[in-house]
Amino acid sequence: MAELNLTGLQKAAILLITLGPEKSATIFKHLKEEEIEDLTLEIANTRSIAPSVKDGVINEFYEVCLAQQYIAEGGIGYAKEVLEKALGAEKALDVIGKLTASLQVKPFEFIRKTDATQLLSFIQDEHPQTIALILSYLSSTQAAMIISALPQEHQADVARRIAVMDRTSPDVIKEVERVLESKLANLVNQDYTIIGGVDQVVDILNATDRGTEKHILEILEIEDPELADEIRKKMFVFEDILLLEDRSIQRVLRDVDNNELALSLKGSNEEVQNVVFKNLSKRLAQMIKEDMEFMGPVRMKDVEEAQQKIVNIIRKLEDSGEIVISRGGGDELIV
Repeated sequence: MAELNLTGLQKAAILLITLGPEKSATIFKHLKEEEIEDLTLEIANTRSIAPSVKDGVINEFYEVCLAQQYIAEGGIGYAKEVLEKALGAEKALDVIGKLTASLQVKPFEFIRKTDATQLLSFIQDEHPQTIALILSYLSSTQAAMIISALPQEHQADVARRIAVMDRTSPDVIKEVERVLESKLANLVNQDYTIIGGVDQVVDILNATDRGTEKHILEILEIEDPELADEIRKKMFVFEDILLLEDRSIQRVLRDVDNNELALSLKGSNEEVQNVVFKNLSKRLAQMIKEDMEFMGPVRMKDVEEAQQKIVNIIRKLEDSGEIVISRGGGDELIV
């Protein structure tokens, strides 16, 4: 079929065109800036789409979604079996092959539903690298509960190992899984993918209590200042202003330059804008709206710099105890 000769970018552009602007805009919110730019350019260069090509792309997308659902329900073996019955053996293998690692069942699936306290008792005496590997595959909430309960002298070490982790040998993963499976006496689905990284340790720290987060970052600032700085920059993004209470937002806004505020809101979503305007006087809110309208198109880099300045203010006020950011992980694990 004609769609088999298309690149992944071309297929994605055709799918977004078919879905229409409203649904495409929703999808764009979950993409990286460079991905949005590439897709926008491809959509702009797409002049016409043959009905057969459009149908082929939609069918392929539907089949991949089905495969993802089946994998989530019963693993790759189950997905392959169901797809073979529906599409035939050759087509089923083709669809499974198109799935990326992010759509596949991850290792340590068997411990995702395990109580964090119970899991901690099994892994707390393991090597920090082993603990980091396991936490990288858990939900941020689970990982946060466990890292908060580790001895303080191990917390930063485990966080650093998660942050610098890249690819892990499938053999290593299988061996760690085997040991845990033996301890927990549960079934396990094995697979491997890219894990760890700064984003993952940020998710974990965002879910921990403030004391654990602060301790880990203080240690990392001594041992690896560049990594600590990179983590801090991602710990609280501008859109997280929605996590603040109105009183805290009002306190933040007192320290924010009006021009910086207008520029930062220019690149934010409507929900963030509404929350900010609600916490300004009507006169000032109207003035900021007019500034946003009159400034015209702005560079994304300038918007991000303005937003980062406000984020820095928020972090400073939180450190001084003047505002509180709602976060999980407030309850300590007792083992």
